[in-house]
Amino acid sequence: MECKKALEEADGNMAYALEVLSVRATATADKKAGRELGAGTVASYIHNTGAVGAMVVLSCETDFVSKNEEFSALAREIAMHAAAMKPGDKAELLAQPYIKDPAKTVADLVSQATQKFGERIEVSNLSVFSVK
Repeated sequence: MECKKALEEADGNMAYALEVLSVRATATADKKAGRELGAGTVASYIHNTGAVGAMVVLSCETDFVSKNEEFSALAREIAMHAAAMKPGDKAELLAQPYIKDPAKTVADLVSQATQKFGERIEVSNLSVFSVK
């Protein structure tokens, strides 16, 4: 429904509609920033060489969202990104361009998820492991 509203607001201009959705996602995430995180999931990714891997804790407000397949998939995508880019901390991770779509940052992915699920979502913890 949000996509339809954005397209109507943009008079059918797809690029502008995407910008509108991005602004709304950020605004939604900002409104939910004070909410308590009581659930989440741990996701891991180990590269096929076995030489690098990462684990992330993606937190949310309720078990309902934490058990959602798309939420778990997002956590795994963030873990894969972390294994590839080896950020030093959460702030660096969130600021990095996402490896599958450099037009977005990892923070943008989290903001979009906040809008989609209607809950505050946050990368709570991050660990990257490497043989070298």
